[in-house]
Amino acid sequence: MKPAPFEYAAPESVEEVLELLGEHGEEAKVLAGGQSLGPLLNMRLATPGVLVDINRVEGLSYLRSGDDVLAVGALARQRSIERSISIPRRWPLLHQAAPYIGHVAIRNRGTICGSLAHADPAAELPAVAVALGARLRIRGARGEREVEAGDFFVNYMTTDLAPDELLVEARFPPLPPRTGTSWKEVARRHGDFALVGVAAVVTLARDGRCERVRLVYTGVAPTPFEAGDAEEMLSGESPTQELFGEAAERAARDCEPGSDVHASAAYRRHLVRVLTKRALGEAVRRAREEG
Repeated sequence: MKPAPFEYAAPESVEEVLELLGEHGEEAKVLAGGQSLGPLLNMRLATPGVLVDINRVEGLSYLRSGDDVLAVGALARQRSIERSISIPRRWPLLHQAAPYIGHVAIRNRGTICGSLAHADPAAELPAVAVALGARLRIRGARGEREVEAGDFFVNYMTTDLAPDELLVEARFPPLPPRTGTSWKEVARRHGDFALVGVAAVVTLARDGRCERVRLVYTGVAPTPFEAGDAEEMLSGESPTQELFGEAAERAARDCEPGSDVHASAAYRRHLVRVLTKRALGEAVRRAREEG
């Protein structure tokens, strides 16, 4: 199929982008990498009146890693996560999840902020952003604001972004000492969207007990699902395989997966059990290596 007719705009500054978004409101769609929007246009699942291509806007294509934050501009490509020298060492969860995003050709064009704004419930980066406590910098006609990633995803492919706003930057804080991370995922074929994926972030206290745990899933709810009860169960406890199994059962009980042509809800719950135990084991091992 071919896209429905639309007007095309190629602004060269953020101010011009915001002016177009303010003028056209919900009729406008932002084009960055186009790896999610393109198929939706071709299948006419998205029929915007105006396509606002931000690829000519200067100053949005960057990864800036300082002492206190990794700043990711709106046009930073997903492939840049894999090519970065500092990200594998200081923000390893991003580097661990990146190879599961589609294929190399997709990651060469797809943008990190674009995936967050698209908010597919089976995508990797929204769950990673929530697990790492990322903050999202948003600009609009009314000024600039920041939103925690955990508050950004509202419902199925729906975010806190207003029609006249642009996600200009994602900011990832550094990991505390003695922290390990892991991304585990099952998909029907490599490069497909995940049936289930899980991000585990474990910080160990000096005595080896779990000081802080984050477990965030993709594919089991309309938005990234954080297993709060399972995290609480692990906090303050010595990490053991038995405890990982109990936490996995708690996460499987609390998530809300649906059934579709790819997998049943029961199978997705089974994957939650299996992947949670594997991710926790790997994250704890890496945290011990950090200590």
